[in-house]
Amino acid sequence: MINDIIQNVTEFFTEYGTWGLFLLSFIESSFFPIPPDILLIAMSLAAPHLALWYAFVTTVASVLGGMFGYVIGAKAGRPLLQRWVSPQQIDKIDCLYQRYGGWAVAIAGFTPIPYKLFTISAGVCGINKTVFIIASILSRGARFFLEGTIIFILGAKAKYLLENYFEVITLGIAVLVVLCCWCYKNKGKGFSRNLWGSGK
Repeated sequence: MINDIIQNVTEFFTEYGTWGLFLLSFIESSFFPIPPDILLIAMSLAAPHLALWYAFVTTVASVLGGMFGYVIGAKAGRPLLQRWVSPQQIDKIDCLYQRYGGWAVAIAGFTPIPYKLFTISAGVCGINKTVFIIASILSRGARFFLEGTIIFILGAKAKYLLENYFEVITLGIAVLVVLCCWCYKNKGKGFSRNLWGSGK
């Protein structure tokens, strides 16, 4: 049932080509449940020479959609988040923001928690807007360009790698991001507090 829904949605957006990919990437970052990776990979496998272009489109649209999600969170507040998200997930997101500040948005791109929950909660928590945008570009760009680059280099052979090992690859990148965040915060705590703090 779920697979059928995903397939139907993917086919719908595929009909609109690059604009369909842009729209799906935008709405997924703010309220839509189906990730753009599915369409990005499908379109890239069909035309590997355009994989990096599709990754760029997906990244830009996802960041813009994330900014829209931020506005939703800032305007609607925590009650909206509590209506959509389980208390357990809210606790996980709050914990990441308390520990990493704005870096949590960068880490979010490689976690199983839907990205839109981070974009909305960033608005709720009042994360610095500049930090939010930079972190979104880093995390979304890293994820989508990783997919695009693999397909650009390997072509059709990338399908097996993405289907079987992509989660392992993204987990490894997530660990590296966390280590970088930790090193950065401990190297220059004063500067980090000003740049990556939660103030608007």
